[in-house]
Amino acid sequence: MSVQFRNNVHVTGSGPVTMVFVHGFGCDQAMWRFLAPAFAERFRVVLYDLTGSGRSDWEAYDRAKYASLQGHVTDLLDVLDACAAGPTIVVGHSVGASIGLLATVAAPERFLAQVLVGPSPCYINDGDYIGGFNREDIDGLLQAMETNFLDWSRKMAPAIMGAPNRPELGAELTRSFCRNDPAIAKHFARVTFQADIRAEVARSTVPALILQCSDDLIAPREVGEWLHEHLAHSTLQVIDNVGHCPHLSAPTASSVAIDTFLARALRQDGRLAANPAV
Repeated sequence: MSVQFRNNVHVTGSGPVTMVFVHGFGCDQAMWRFLAPAFAERFRVVLYDLTGSGRSDWEAYDRAKYASLQGHVTDLLDVLDACAAGPTIVVGHSVGASIGLLATVAAPERFLAQVLVGPSPCYINDGDYIGGFNREDIDGLLQAMETNFLDWSRKMAPAIMGAPNRPELGAELTRSFCRNDPAIAKHFARVTFQADIRAEVARSTVPALILQCSDDLIAPREVGEWLHEHLAHSTLQVIDNVGHCPHLSAPTASSVAIDTFLARALRQDGRLAANPAV
């Protein structure tokens, strides 16, 4: 099976550097539509759906392979093998940020920079670590999803989106959640919300932008601060925005923050000396 078919890959733009976008739980590559086109003017842009999400090949979703985030990391590297040109910038949202970070640990030589949008290495509070949820909260969330996935989606998606002045975005995220196969979504949710990649964070040496919202139900400010403290060569940028999806609800602020970070990170990377246009 081709990677392009399995992950519904789309490539646009051109340039000496590839920028790959990794969406979050319950979403698909369409969630990047306000950001990706602008970057296609300078980069080779790769969009894809995580296996089991969007218009990927759902039959390729192997529960054993995707019992941890590493299965999705392998897919990301496969996509880059097939579609990337030159070094890569990975932009990931939510659990997609974790997948991107783990890829930079697995193959650091392939990446120039990483952008972590609403990231969380662990959603569960643990001693001094504030992930935003008690274990009982996560267990209850997963149980509600098991009981009635569609009802859970209709209630949770608008809260996750935030953006109180733009209810159409909450409705869009609800539709996105509901389009997923419930069995796959429930399995992926357990992998996502029970993941703990804190031990891997310090192993990532690729320059990173941590892009957070000022009011985020899923990834509180403490998470971004923890990441900034433990992730080498990282920059923390907080956007004044309510919700977990600033690439949709605050695309201009997100784009400016990413551009500012990349201007510095790419200028400092010696591999681009022959390509000053980047």
